[in-house]
Amino acid sequence: MTEALAPAPDPPYRWPQYRSTELRAPDRPLVPLPLGATERAGLVFGDAGVRPEDADLTRQHRGEPLGERIIVTGRVTGSDGRPVAGQLVEVWQANAAGRYVHELDQHPAPLDPNFTGAGRCLTGSDGSYRFVTVKPGAYPWRNHENAWRPAHIHFSIFGRAFTERLVTQMYFPGDPLFAHDPIFQSVRDPRSRQRMVSSFDLDTTVPEWALGYRFDIVLAGHLSTPVEL
Repeated sequence: MTEALAPAPDPPYRWPQYRSTELRAPDRPLVPLPLGATERAGLVFGDAGVRPEDADLTRQHRGEPLGERIIVTGRVTGSDGRPVAGQLVEVWQANAAGRYVHELDQHPAPLDPNFTGAGRCLTGSDGSYRFVTVKPGAYPWRNHENAWRPAHIHFSIFGRAFTERLVTQMYFPGDPLFAHDPIFQSVRDPRSRQRMVSSFDLDTTVPEWALGYRFDIVLAGHLSTPVEL
């Protein structure tokens, strides 16, 4: 009987293959600080409460955005599999052409006047969430020669306080850019990487309207969803 190999350790916060980490990762030992009122306080969801329409990124402007309409659903659970209800889930993404509505994104892909690329919702009593959006496009990011990011959607999940926030990325199955992307490959364990890849969901798919994808998020434990580097 052969002994199972332990997964390779994840890279450090400062990792030359992912160039921007050299600018934002600490270069000195971390100093633990006691939690104060800000870190322990509950969340405030902006100037207005979270509305059901916030979860439909295709209905935030007068017209329909361009691209392939999709529905993304899933559940947020803890390490014990129990649903985490009432959690703020936020998403942001590029448009169908692979461009963000951001002043730093100036690559020659068109902006969509009917797509901002950000949404939010609260999980239900069973930990479920649901977003309607368009499938984002791949985009260049100048990390290395001919570097392109796989299509992905950013997710942010808040716990009971800001210190429990989890940020991750959801990818789409079968993307040919996986092998060339150091952000995706920074998660060394193949099983953990797969937990960042959504699955096509025919039950969620609406005939003649939108394809469905499922992306479950586990906040803690050995089956937790990897966090963003």
